[in-house]
Amino acid sequence: MTQPAPASEHALVKAATGEGGESTATVVVAGLANLGIAVAKLVGGLISHSSAMLSEAAHSLADTITEVLLFVALKRGDKDPDERHPVGYGRETYFWALLACLATFTLGAGFSIWQGVSTIRAGEEQGEPLIAYIVLAIAFVLEGSSLLKAVKQVRSEARKWGTTPRRYLAETSDTTVKAVTFEDSAALVGLVLAAAGLFLEHVTGDPLWDGVAATLIGVLLLLVAGSLARANVSLLIGQSIAPGLQEELRQEILALPQVSDVPFLLTTVIGPGQLIVSAKVDFADTATVADVERASDEAERRLVARHPGVRYVFLDPTPGDGRARADVHPAEGDARNG
Repeated sequence: MTQPAPASEHALVKAATGEGGESTATVVVAGLANLGIAVAKLVGGLISHSSAMLSEAAHSLADTITEVLLFVALKRGDKDPDERHPVGYGRETYFWALLACLATFTLGAGFSIWQGVSTIRAGEEQGEPLIAYIVLAIAFVLEGSSLLKAVKQVRSEARKWGTTPRRYLAETSDTTVKAVTFEDSAALVGLVLAAAGLFLEHVTGDPLWDGVAATLIGVLLLLVAGSLARANVSLLIGQSIAPGLQEELRQEILALPQVSDVPFLLTTVIGPGQLIVSAKVDFADTATVADVERASDEAERRLVARHPGVRYVFLDPTPGDGRARADVHPAEGDARNG
């Protein structure tokens, strides 16, 4: 029998599958903040005639829609398994989160770039900047408060599982807190860009700077949306955990009595905080059927107990590498070409 692994060894398995108990509160706070900010930015943009301010209004509106979709994602993905969905609805979280990325891409980035390019090409009438500066300052405080809550959650979870905040964000499957953190960070950068564009326009009298700021805000949103979309698509398809973490799980199974080798191990994230572990296991030649049954039961007990992210464990008592029969049924395209 193996001794339990130190907390630092299996912490990242927990972090990688994510346990976002505060995610709903984080999303709600961000959504309410963005809704109020969007209205304030729209008013400020109309008064100041600032393209960057209007782009920021679209940015906040897109973020508000994003938070609504992330809230739906959390609720839909938390449904219990049923006969048609035996491993649950966890991956539905990533579908709604992907739609949230598309909202940022189309509404926020699309409008911002269009508004910026239009201003650069045609110019604009200058308005009163004071209201815009006030709105930007208030928005910065509100966005900062939302970001602080998200960062607090990230740090808390990272500290809980013995990893760094940066690595937690990179490995966690809780894409809602990742989305809020990224979007609020982008929002603060966008506010700085809008303020800079507004200031340079009124100092120089050239609306080019306001248009450039609006365009940069759009590009910033494209980068954020693209990064989050890639993460959600990967998880939606069925992402595995990091190779180093898979090796830790493999060693846990390998340490069981009567187990000679684990030639093939597969992990699949099925939702925030949910992971399937499947493995080909080569048992000792002297192992009886009862030994195999006891080892399989012990493997499931250990992995589920030590790694809260593990929901299902499936062991196949064969020495193969899991790929031996891959060529028996060739892909349809390969069969036609042959």
